[in-house]
Amino acid sequence: MLKVSEIRPIKISKGLKVSDLIHEYGKAGVFGAGRVSRAVEILSEMFSDDKATVYLGFSGALCAAGMRQIFAEMIKEGLLDVIVTTGANVTHDIIEALGGRHIRNIKYLDDEDLRRRQLNRIFDAFISDEAFITFEKKIQMILSDIEEKKRKNGIAPFELIWEIGYRINDPNSMVRQAALNNVPIFCPAIVDSILGLQIYLFSQENTIKIDPLKDLRKIIDITFESDRKGAIILGGGVPKNFIFQAALITGKGFDYAIQITMDRPEAGGLSGASIAEAISWGKVKSDAQWVDVIGDVTIIFPLILSAALDNMGKGKGSTR
Repeated sequence: MLKVSEIRPIKISKGLKVSDLIHEYGKAGVFGAGRVSRAVEILSEMFSDDKATVYLGFSGALCAAGMRQIFAEMIKEGLLDVIVTTGANVTHDIIEALGGRHIRNIKYLDDEDLRRRQLNRIFDAFISDEAFITFEKKIQMILSDIEEKKRKNGIAPFELIWEIGYRINDPNSMVRQAALNNVPIFCPAIVDSILGLQIYLFSQENTIKIDPLKDLRKIIDITFESDRKGAIILGGGVPKNFIFQAALITGKGFDYAIQITMDRPEAGGLSGASIAEAISWGKVKSDAQWVDVIGDVTIIFPLILSAALDNMGKGKGSTR
């Protein structure tokens, strides 16, 4: 039973560190501030648990929004064991790794004006057709460089992403870091992306067979073999389900779960479904540590991660 506690005022002072600010949130302990504070506590424990396999699932346009280096650094520091994301996020990470750039502060009349100027809009971020053209040329060369035997026998999406990662040089790329550190990036909807379209175009004149069942087998094996598990869910959608369905089929629910989303549960969509709902399916253990945080991932997750790392004082890799 939870101990009744007083809601104490949040105090702000000059030079306050992120971890100190989150501590102040915890003193109040309610509404969004309380949930952010709880997320930091859970994330700190998840990273410090040397028996926990940590899964990151994220949807939306987070790589286009400037978060790709955060994920790359998390991989490099040994904080993540499994990533599940969308084809779009993989695509936009690779675009930047190959020299393309996402831009902002574009003045425009309307979206027809942007179309005439060959600029594509993602809310208030933009990317040019030229960046996609460069991506298309270079990704075709990368696909051609992959050994034909691997392409012919049925390559898993996570293996294909590793092969791409081996062939790009950007240290700030999550795809590059995943390949170097043997962290699988599962992409259940890889064909639902510009990368998927390029794989299709490549297949018209070359041999390539994508076997998504290998992805499914791999994540199920990882989940079955894991003593304890923690999930960081940013957004929801297909990545969230791909992670949680592995727990469902293995009968081994998650011990930790953090979800940051702006979606609502009333429509019945998975992105808005609470972690508590996942308990009813056996995807999360009934005694798990979990929290739902409602808000913008690009604001909240960097705060939570920064505070958790400050609390720990060192990366997960050095605690094993």
